Amino acid sequence: MTETNELVFNDEMPERYLYEMDEDKHEVALSTSDLAVYYGGDKLALSDADLKFERFKITSLIGASGSGKSTFLRSLNRMNDSVARVDGKIMYRGLNINSSDIDVYEMRKHIGMVFQRPNPFAKSIYDNITFALKQHGIRNKAELDEIVETSLRQAALWDEVKDDLNKSALALSGGQQQRLVIARAVAMKPDILLLDEPASALDPISSSKIEDTLLKLKDEYTIIIVTHNMQQAARISDYTAFFHMGKVIEYDLTRKIFTRPKVQRTIDYVNGNFG
Repeated sequence: MTETNELVFNDEMPERYLYEMDEDKHEVALSTSDLAVYYGGDKLALSDADLKFERFKITSLIGASGSGKSTFLRSLNRMNDSVARVDGKIMYRGLNINSSDIDVYEMRKHIGMVFQRPNPFAKSIYDNITFALKQHGIRNKAELDEIVETSLRQAALWDEVKDDLNKSALALSGGQQQRLVIARAVAMKPDILLLDEPASALDPISSSKIEDTLLKLKDEYTIIIVTHNMQQAARISDYTAFFHMGKVIEYDLTRKIFTRPKVQRTIDYVNGNFG
């Protein structure tokens, strides 16, 4: 890594990156400009994706299947590198993390990701949380114990599993597994948490617990979530971006997207008029 690249991973923000919305200024955790994604060399899947994400807020990405929202989300921590070409800038702490000289694995400690289906390791609940920590050199048992408890509390799972930490994670319910995966992600203390439809495979009660967890987590993390559930987006997000056919059509405060959208395509989508 170059000296410039190391700067991005310091604990302190080098400066505040601000943008205006509703005539107020907000601190930006992550931003994209001129972002475009190509599959198969020249098949354009996403373009015109210029967005700024406010720190310690939840932003929902909505749109029909194939609209580009998951492609966009996966680009934010370089998950598309092996399957697509991603052009443009992804700015984090003043550095373009889409640059070829970025240490991607180091970057992902700061921009964590949770996928659609729970993917716990075939290990104990405790080992699911500590596996990556140990890989990064944390070996002290007392420190690991503290991180496990803190992470599980943050994911609203501690009270349900505190007496069964040596139990296989695969024995948990789907909703519990997804909260465990969230706990595993926050154990690394990322700045930003990306979630790709984390509740789509869950029952309503489990989905509600995930939503409650995210609302609590935004006090410490910037959260960007892809969801097909517009009611979910309306309930938990501060901002919403509407994607259509590989483009960002409209991005605004969630209450405006759902009550006073400016673009007809957005109006049609939130009102269920797709034909």
